[in-house]
Amino acid sequence: MKRTEIKAALQMQDLENEINVKGWVRTKRGSKNVSFIALNDGSTIHNLQLVVDLGQIPEENLAQMHTGASVSATGKLVSSAGSGQNVEMAVSKIELLGQANPDTYPLQPKKHSLEFLREKAHLRFRTNTFSAITRLRHAMIFGVHQFFNDRGFFNIHSPIITGSDAEGAGEMFKVTTLDLNNPPRKEDGSIDFEKDFFGKAANLTVSGQLEAELAALAMSKVYTFGPTFRAENSNTSRHLAEFWMIEPEVAFNDIHDNMDLAEEMLRYLIRYALDNCADDLAFLSKRQQDEEKNKKADERSMELISKLKFVLESPFERLTYTEAIDILKNSNHNKKKKFAYPIEAWGADLQSEHERYLVEKHFKKPVILTDYPKEIKAFYMKQNDDGKTVRAMDVLFPGIGEIIGGSQREEDYDKLHKRMIEMHIPMESMWWFLETRKFGTVPHAGYGLGFERMMLFVSGMGNIRDVIPFPRTPFHLEF
Repeated sequence: MKRTEIKAALQMQDLENEINVKGWVRTKRGSKNVSFIALNDGSTIHNLQLVVDLGQIPEENLAQMHTGASVSATGKLVSSAGSGQNVEMAVSKIELLGQANPDTYPLQPKKHSLEFLREKAHLRFRTNTFSAITRLRHAMIFGVHQFFNDRGFFNIHSPIITGSDAEGAGEMFKVTTLDLNNPPRKEDGSIDFEKDFFGKAANLTVSGQLEAELAALAMSKVYTFGPTFRAENSNTSRHLAEFWMIEPEVAFNDIHDNMDLAEEMLRYLIRYALDNCADDLAFLSKRQQDEEKNKKADERSMELISKLKFVLESPFERLTYTEAIDILKNSNHNKKKKFAYPIEAWGADLQSEHERYLVEKHFKKPVILTDYPKEIKAFYMKQNDDGKTVRAMDVLFPGIGEIIGGSQREEDYDKLHKRMIEMHIPMESMWWFLETRKFGTVPHAGYGLGFERMMLFVSGMGNIRDVIPFPRTPFHLEF
């Protein structure tokens, strides 16, 4: 008999026919006459209750069906008198597929800390929290592609291995086939990467933006969605060494078009989550409230679904970096020295605490900042006529801070060339990027959305390691 997914079984109206379900036991309880098994197969947050009549199926047949075991059950759906479920299965046949020794299986039916579950990442998908996050993550991935496809964008697979540093930050993972115990060296003692696989030094990419720009200057509207890597020794709740980036690039767009696209995309994804992930969001909302119930009222997060709807209903506030600095500098928070990084003068690099203050305390809505000092931004950003600022933009969200960073790109060859020299960008590895400004250059703009930061916001989770299946952080490469 063909297997029926539990999500489909719970929605069935026809209760006459026998069906077969397969999944993993979440709990088992019972009396001398009947046994109840809560079965889950990952298709939904909800379990299907299996009702086993011990007069028809011997209890010894159920002896190994502990929490974590996998089973196949056949029977008819019947109306359920229990709360939280419309139907349950009256089991006519049940088979053990795989045992889970209750003495060694680590995920017993009790509350486990997120820290513990990170150590059991090979099993944490089986918990309600991580199955909900996995389904939500899938929906957000699908929503991203749907959004861009519906608007005529083309998806570009940008390279994972690269010979350039898109950000100029230098925090990159090296890729090499050289013998690390005895690498070839030049006369000056430095490693001779000409003997390496690519004939030059290679790294894991920090961004697909530069390659997306090349495609946009022919295809007009493109986006990348792929893994990116930062060799930054940071163990915060907001940083990963491997994460996923969504990077649209649009020819003929300016900074205002860029802001419009970013705001439209964020609204679309939040609406997509609300429309397609109601059960999982409800579970994650309750989980967040339970986690924060002992906090003071003013320290608790806004209820998850209300927060998502709030963002949909609030036009994003748009202002310049200069205006933001004035607000921050003159705030009571700054005057009372409550910022870990006090704002003293124009030119300061905004920290997460400043971004969140603007969003959560001052405007009480999402914020888009533009026109940052050129000294704190990347070399490729369009220079303003004032000679001091660039047409950068950051989208700031409550609880997160920066969720999107982008800019209008500098299309003028001479200005870009001069800026690359000023910032010591190696021309020998970036000649191709500069050359695009010689052949049919046009104004263009784009941005990057850190997908895991979006997942943090939509899921209500507090640590970025819990919204990616297998987090990569310093000294953690277990799974």
